This record gives sequence, C-alpha cells and structure tokens, in this order.
Amino acid sequence: AVETVDTCLGRIADAVAAKGGALLVTADHGNCEQMRDPVTGGPHTAHTTNPVPVLLMNSPGALRDGRLADIAPTLLALLGLPQPAEMTGVSLITPAA
Repeated sequence: AVETVDTCLGRIADAVAAKGGALLVTADHGNCEQMRDPVTGGPHTAHTTNPVPVLLMNSPGALRDGRLADIAPTLLALLGLPQPAEMTGVSLITPAA
C-alpha cells in the first residue's frame, strides 16, 4: 500500500510541477507511532500528540511549524485568495529570504 501511494503521489507531484503549481501533503493526525492499542490489542484510533509532517513542493517560501487550523489559510495563500476573518489559523508559509 505504501509503495502504491508513493507511486501515485509521485505522478501527482510531476503533474503539478509541470503546470508550475504547488503541492501540499499532510494529514489531520498521525498515529503511525502507535498503531495498536496497548490495552486491547485493537487499532489505536485516538489522536496522538506526535507531530504530523507537512510537505510543500514548489513553495514560494519556507514552512514554519503550526497546527491543523493553519492548513486552510496556507492553501488560501497558495491560491492567492483572502483569508476570512473567522479563520483563526495563519499560513504556514514564511516569505522567502
């Protein structure tokens, strides 16, 4: 499954790069460090505090650390769209030096 996702993501990345776009890849939570519940032996489905990686290809700047609420403002910034005042997050992109 991991190889298939890797192959498909590579194809998407190539297509985005060919169009001069940016690609953001992340998840809403991790859990890779704890796949099984130590008590029940079943799947561990609760959120953990392990940081979730964020990959940004063809970014106009560097990425800073953030939180889930910062993903939507980051996407809006990449699209050149204004951020609604109701959004509490801020873009993860820091200006290029």
